[in-house]
Amino acid sequence: MPNVNVDVGGGDRLALAVLVQYRMATTEQMHWVIAPGVRIEQTRRRLARLREVGLVDRITLPRAGRMRVWFPSSYGVQLACEWPEMRGRRPSRTVSDPTAVRLKVGHALTVTETALAFLKDARRHGDLCRPLDWIPEVHHPIGSGEAVIPDALLYYRHGPDDGNGSMLRAFVEVDRATMGPERLAAKLTAYARLHRYVPTVPGRRPTIQAPALEDWRRRYPLFPRLLFVLDGTGPTGAKTRIRALRAAARDLAAFSFLHDVPILAAPLSDLLRDGPSAPVWRPVQDPAQQVAWHS
Repeated sequence: MPNVNVDVGGGDRLALAVLVQYRMATTEQMHWVIAPGVRIEQTRRRLARLREVGLVDRITLPRAGRMRVWFPSSYGVQLACEWPEMRGRRPSRTVSDPTAVRLKVGHALTVTETALAFLKDARRHGDLCRPLDWIPEVHHPIGSGEAVIPDALLYYRHGPDDGNGSMLRAFVEVDRATMGPERLAAKLTAYARLHRYVPTVPGRRPTIQAPALEDWRRRYPLFPRLLFVLDGTGPTGAKTRIRALRAAARDLAAFSFLHDVPILAAPLSDLLRDGPSAPVWRPVQDPAQQVAWHS
């Protein structure tokens, strides 16, 4: 087993935890996530040190100036998942496989870039969103062996830390236009199922004193809002995909899901230019509007 000569009480620990949770990131992305206040050379040295002791590894992409993409080793995953802040995180077995990393790199780096947009925005506005408040691929069963697995679950506190701020949660779906608009819109149906899914307990019947509750209530006081981040297409393609989401919403009009949960869509380019807190989001039920996601 490698000799772990790392600063496990500080930046090295955060760097490893972020890579285990985010799956992969470029050097620049890691720098802005974990240590934006220092020179990027310090982040490079930190990652190199973690690689020397066998906790992380990297691939080099032949395009984009031979960009380096970092990911955790199997030993790094094993170590980090024992930490209290990582309890319950169980990345897939392929997260440490270089071939799997190469095959997933496009989507995964876009998800990380989306996380970075929210982190930077929170820092600018004095909101609270820490690196580990972005949790990819949280499994939510909906019955019959099926599940909803959002690209990320976001925890975000908007406003001052004096009791007057609001704690927000969001399911984030990052769409790179690799599937047709109808398949994207079908995700709304899956989230509607999650919203009303009540697991059955063998031998137990609901009563007035103990009614059956939707499964999501075990995790969240309110159902997280749903954010679709659109990439890989121009303005016309984004409008087409938002129209498909709107059509799916009309089909679900009879369900309380649409009344209880804000469902918004925005191009990633707008988030990167103006920040996620800007009024760049379009409600799928009324795309003519533009609102802030936390309004």
